[in-house]
Order: sequence, then C-alpha cells, then structure tokens
Amino acid sequence: MPRVVISESEQETEEAGAALALRLQAGAWVLLFGELGAGKTAFVRGVAVGLGVEGGDVSSPTFTLIQEYTGRLRLYHVDLYRLGGEESDDLGLEELSSAGGVVAVEWAAKLRPPVPGAIEVRITDLGGDRREIVIDDDAVEPSYSDR
Repeated sequence: MPRVVISESEQETEEAGAALALRLQAGAWVLLFGELGAGKTAFVRGVAVGLGVEGGDVSSPTFTLIQEYTGRLRLYHVDLYRLGGEESDDLGLEELSSAGGVVAVEWAAKLRPPVPGAIEVRITDLGGDRREIVIDDDAVEPSYSDR
C-alpha cells in the first residue's frame, strides 16, 4: 500500500528520501514523478544521504543525463527531462542496476519500457514549501512514519 508523507520543507523531502534509502538493496529502481520544481532532486539528495553519499554534492543531471555517486551502494541519478521516450531506450539503464547499484530516475514517465518491481515516488507541489510525497514501495518496508 502506498505511503503518503506531507513534507513542509526541502529538508523534510530529503529526509523522506533518506528514510527510503535505508531499505534499498542493490538493483533497486526509484522512479520519480512530479512537475518541474516539485522536489524530485531534493528527494534523490535524501536517497544519496541515506546511502552514505555526501548529500551536498547531489544536483540534477539534466544536461549530463546520468550522475554516479558512491556510498553504501552506488547511486545512479538519471534525469530524462530533455529526452523523448524512445531516446531513453538507448541509455542502457538496465545495466546500471545489474552492476549492483540503485537507479533513481527523474521524469520517469519518459522511461520505456516500465521497470517491473520499481519503487514509484510521486511528488505534488501543495504550494509554498509543502509537498505531498506518495511512495509506492510494496517490495520495501519503509522506516519512516507518516507526517
């Protein structure tokens, strides 16, 4: 059953990502959905912190498409904003998770084909700094509590 977190700040959005990261295992996919500025990168920054990566270094890979970070598990941060759906087919993303890392994909609606078993995170801007974060992680037992 999806979990809902209401975040009141960017820090709380990061904390939700960090809490999820504590339960992630090698090969996990985290697919992020939300409008521009919704907080997808902040959530991934939290995932990075939860994986033991220095969080301040995480930024949106809009122009580079994929950034790699090393922590407890390797984190591959992917941003498909500038790609069409068919262009994502040629990135070889499935190889990243098979290399023992976690793949976090911003603008995941452009990912083809869908990834079975992926954790879906939908972030909605509620105005100001408030966000509704819906985490569909049936395969993962979350360690965070609802706010």
